[in-house]
Amino acid sequence: MAEERGRAADGGAARGVADVVVVAAGSSTRMAGLDKLTAPIGGRPLLAWTVSRLAAAPAVRRIVLVVAPGRLAELSAAPWLDSAAVPIRVVAGGARRQESVAAGVGALDAPDDRIVLVHDGARPVVGVELVQAVADAVARHGAAIPVLPVAETTKRVADGIVRGTVDRSDLATAQTPQGARAGLLRRAWAEFPPGDPTTFTDEAALLEAARIAVHAIPGDPLNLKVTVPDDLARARSALAVDGPPTADVRVGTGRDSHPFGPGNPLALGGIVIDGGPRLHGHSDGDVALHAVADALLGAAGLGDLGRLFPPSATPAGVSSAELLAEVVGRLRAVGAAPSSIDVTIVGSRPRLAGRLDEMRDAIAAIVGIEPDRVDVKASTGNLAGMEGAGRGISAQAVAVIVPGSGGDAR
Repeated sequence: MAEERGRAADGGAARGVADVVVVAAGSSTRMAGLDKLTAPIGGRPLLAWTVSRLAAAPAVRRIVLVVAPGRLAELSAAPWLDSAAVPIRVVAGGARRQESVAAGVGALDAPDDRIVLVHDGARPVVGVELVQAVADAVARHGAAIPVLPVAETTKRVADGIVRGTVDRSDLATAQTPQGARAGLLRRAWAEFPPGDPTTFTDEAALLEAARIAVHAIPGDPLNLKVTVPDDLARARSALAVDGPPTADVRVGTGRDSHPFGPGNPLALGGIVIDGGPRLHGHSDGDVALHAVADALLGAAGLGDLGRLFPPSATPAGVSSAELLAEVVGRLRAVGAAPSSIDVTIVGSRPRLAGRLDEMRDAIAAIVGIEPDRVDVKASTGNLAGMEGAGRGISAQAVAVIVPGSGGDAR
């Protein structure tokens, strides 16, 4: 599915679809001997969290991970790369950030109008909403960064003496991902090549030097950068991976409906009902699985099924079970796991009472939980609406998710 989404992204720049360069070639000089990229958070390396959260964002098409040359073989073989929701390529970076970013953008070989986001490998708590917001801002303005206002009174200090108070009304701290059209980055590098003696601490500084306007959008206070050892504890707390199993229980709801269309059979609740009329839709029309998928995505804050799999990027007739399985994969990529699911199917035909247990077992198998964590009910619709009149079927679902990376979430 990631490949199909990538093909749609070729013409989807206006929707804020982006390629991402993750900069992870630093030396962790302020970590008291710790390697922050491999520091464990909830049983996974910090860098794995960063990459998986980016990969789970609907805005992201593909990722290039830029690492120190001496770690290229090690990180290229990292097992967590294989579970990412989008294609990932690992390349060697340079001695400075600007050289590493140039290496990553070069590996993308992106056209000038492609949106490129650059993100710090040491920011593992980045949210999918912020990724989308930056991509959308780049689509509108050409270049954008997230910023946070300076909240504390700021002093100018020299030789241990306060020399003055700085007006902070127009000051802000910059975060990543920072984004620009690929062509704007190339224009800036034409004036300041990556090997230029001038050092740029972020992409915005490079663009500013080349007199390219950079749009500022609100950042996210949770999007912290791990720089010193104490930051690891903050990251673990923000990711809710070191608390008890109920530390971050989240609930989402989903609903879908489709009218009956021509043909058969009926795909519903993860099973096929021979002789039942087919539900009309771009996929196989399984409203129960669509509702479950939206409930899971809502609980995890990952958008909705239509955004992840628009008709332009999804083959006609695609199995809803395949879509739901990828949704579960995206949950696990951001450190979440389904815990329980409740589904109600509404329709006056066909009669479903004898098939509900099969649906329960099918849904449980797709999402990777035990059948006793799934409940499937059916209603005739009381002769009301499309469902009661026998013209179609709708479904509602409630999903509970908890922190976790796989298996039975009980």
